[in-house]
Amino acid sequence: MTAAALARLYHFVAGNTGPWQIEQAQTLCGDPLPAATRIAVQADTSGFQSAAASWSLRGITSNERYVTRSEKSALVARQESLGRAQATRAALIPIRKNAAWWALVQDERRQILEEQSRHIAIGLKYLPAIARRLHHCRDLGDAEPFDFITWFEYAPEHGSAFDELVAALRASPEWQYVEREADFRLVHSGV
Repeated sequence: MTAAALARLYHFVAGNTGPWQIEQAQTLCGDPLPAATRIAVQADTSGFQSAAASWSLRGITSNERYVTRSEKSALVARQESLGRAQATRAALIPIRKNAAWWALVQDERRQILEEQSRHIAIGLKYLPAIARRLHHCRDLGDAEPFDFITWFEYAPEHGSAFDELVAALRASPEWQYVEREADFRLVHSGV
């Protein structure tokens, strides 16, 4: 992997250490991940080892694949950065979609994602309060257990807004293609 790709590679490591305490863990569909109490998010620019972890997921940041120029401009204009001091709550949501989703061509997936499901439009309603970063797992090979990992951060007072956001997305036609999903709600412990 090139140095540029390594700078975009992230590990989500669950175990007994890390600054994010798992407040709630839920498997919505598919196989659950093993129990853990904490999560660390590590940008990988060196040989990361996860021997003591309960589990470790990898994802790489990439170009936005389903947005139009105007949608991207709107997202960039409203999106806050991760790591804001007031954003002491987070959610880690790994998702795998079924073979039917991946059998669709790009424009068919875009049609389901936005024209039918309003995925981007829904997300825009909750910016800038909720910051997010999408990680692609399929780009790393077939051995990854998920296709996407989404990391969200928000202040405690925006917890109910985050619940509304994920409920709206899960009620959309796009979610008919999800075959595995977990939802970890986290609190930053300052460790």
